[in-house]
Amino acid sequence: MFLDDNQTTANSGTNAGAAAAAPAPDAENTAKDANSHVDGAKNEAQDQKNEASETRPEGGSAAVPQADGDSRQNPGEKHAEAGSQTSTSGSGATGASSETGGAAGAATHAADAADAAAADEAAGSEEMSKLMEQYDEKQEAASQSEIIEVTVVAYTEHGVVVDTGQKTEGLIPAAEFSETEIPRPEPNAKIEVQRTGERKDGFEILSYQKVLRRRMWEKLEAAFKAKETVKGKVVDRIKGGLVVDIGVRAFLPGSQYDLRPVANLDDLMSQEMEVRITKLNRRRGNVVVSRRAILEEGQLAKRAELMESLHEGDKVHGFVKNVTEYGAFVDLGGIDGLLHLTDLSWGRVKHPSDMLKPDQELDVVILKFDKEKQRISLGLKQLMPDPWVNASEKYPAGGKVKGKVVGVVDYGVFVELEQGIEGLVHVSEMSWNKKPTHPSKLAKVGDEVDVVVLDIKPSDRRVSLGIKQAQPDPWMLIADKYPVGTIVTGKIRNIAEFGAFVEIEDGFDGLVHVSDVSWTERIKNPHEVFKKGDEVTAKVLKVDPENRRVSLGIKQVNDIWGDWFKQHKVGQIVKGKVSRIATFGAFVELGENIEALCHNTEIEEHKRRRDEGPAPMHRMSTGPLKSAGPLEPGKEYDFKIVKISPETRRIGLSYRAAVKQQERREIDQYRSTSTSKSSSTATIGDALKSKLGR
Repeated sequence: MFLDDNQTTANSGTNAGAAAAAPAPDAENTAKDANSHVDGAKNEAQDQKNEASETRPEGGSAAVPQADGDSRQNPGEKHAEAGSQTSTSGSGATGASSETGGAAGAATHAADAADAAAADEAAGSEEMSKLMEQYDEKQEAASQSEIIEVTVVAYTEHGVVVDTGQKTEGLIPAAEFSETEIPRPEPNAKIEVQRTGERKDGFEILSYQKVLRRRMWEKLEAAFKAKETVKGKVVDRIKGGLVVDIGVRAFLPGSQYDLRPVANLDDLMSQEMEVRITKLNRRRGNVVVSRRAILEEGQLAKRAELMESLHEGDKVHGFVKNVTEYGAFVDLGGIDGLLHLTDLSWGRVKHPSDMLKPDQELDVVILKFDKEKQRISLGLKQLMPDPWVNASEKYPAGGKVKGKVVGVVDYGVFVELEQGIEGLVHVSEMSWNKKPTHPSKLAKVGDEVDVVVLDIKPSDRRVSLGIKQAQPDPWMLIADKYPVGTIVTGKIRNIAEFGAFVEIEDGFDGLVHVSDVSWTERIKNPHEVFKKGDEVTAKVLKVDPENRRVSLGIKQVNDIWGDWFKQHKVGQIVKGKVSRIATFGAFVELGENIEALCHNTEIEEHKRRRDEGPAPMHRMSTGPLKSAGPLEPGKEYDFKIVKISPETRRIGLSYRAAVKQQERREIDQYRSTSTSKSSSTATIGDALKSKLGR
């Protein structure tokens, strides 16, 4: 039968009464022994103080003192118990922490309050000390702690009368049974009792309770040394843990109840459980127990068994122990494995807590197992089909599919085609507009978009996508919207060394080359002619949708050349004014801003002898030329058109051919009007003579 410490109070009261009824010499001895007890109590308090300073409780668990009825006590303590109950509370109780068995709060206050343990420990110790004052009991003198076997004789109102076997009778006070849960022994039963050294009404006062407690302490000491499991019952809830009755009151720190923290210890009241004694000090009545130690032993055994049964690739069941930034730890039944963030899902996971919660049960697969280091890597997504296996068949290059924007970065956006398959849409593939635009202005997370698969590599788990390819190519419409010859108006967006870019409409620019700015002026630096933002009118000269180019011309808006080419053709005689002479010929002005070239070979026919060699093609001169044969600057002549090139705006003239054609015309005219000879027999000489005669 386990004894409740309430018995301590009852016994103390009985002993106090017995001491009061003792003869005078006994009272004198009592006073002497009381002084001896005070000195012993001080020494004991100092020991407790030293222990409190050397060991500190972990986790802030309060220290718990425990009363003890040990028979191995100093002789003077019995009398001190009768005379001073407060001394009892100071010397017979101490505390224990959850991890190291911290010092007793009561002893700490008795020695030196400045050397107390941490705040929580002190608070818990003080609380337990107040409780233990009810159960404290002084040590018995060695000479009076003799245990003898007696026989139960009778029950009286004063207690149980027993036969001590020495022709004397002893009395077990009734208070030991009425104020405790100790059942009275049966009549004629043989029991063990302890002498108290007191007598009353002719009876030797004996203690049945102290023997039971002594036997209980012996049993607990044996269990502590053998690391055996004992049973107990939760009887109280104090700061930092629980009080468990294992025959004596023991402290169970909250951290030692289970492998994981328990939210509410109050729910454990009155529960029976098995515990392991982790600290025992019989002299101080200090007992600390742990339920967690038993669970850990079972866990270690189960872990060893589990380690032998696990293999890579096995599917196992477990529960989420805790969730971190990089994944979650899963308890497989005694051993933890890491489920990394990247192995949670084939799709995108921002944080493991989005998929997992503590205590959640789930199936996982063992990816890697290191028995030596006892490390296990787990996977959850591996239990589901890999979406990349048939990705190339499901999403062939050139195919158009729907997706969801799941990420926006500086260089593009990520689009999820299905869970586990994401593709990158580069910023250059987001819009047909060539203007640099940040992806965040073109798409947002959560947008559903149409995309075209540009390239897919399942082995690399990559797919390139395009958004603009899923939309009509505006460049394919440019040729229809702006055919060659269309007059457009736009602003100059950019100026380069070879021309200026004119914005036709939003996203479309056309190039005006320097050669298409003016018919007459030769532009060397476009910055001298254009300014950024200026509005200009130009004609569409060429559209190239494949290369995304549009050629524009400003000079072609007033196309005087086009009108001239429509009205003239090769072989026609035209009048022109020689504008300037060059070494290779003469430039002839045929109209406003229209200039043609009459090459030296087309000015006059020059016959040379064979020994003179070929005629020079160019005149050798360093200064301005005043004439080219018969041609002089500022004078008009007839020329024959020998070459027309509308594309390059070039016209070739021949003065010599025009003269010959004029001579033929005159001969024909002479023949038709001659009266002296038949036109059929007239010669060129006749025509010349006729012309000179005129």
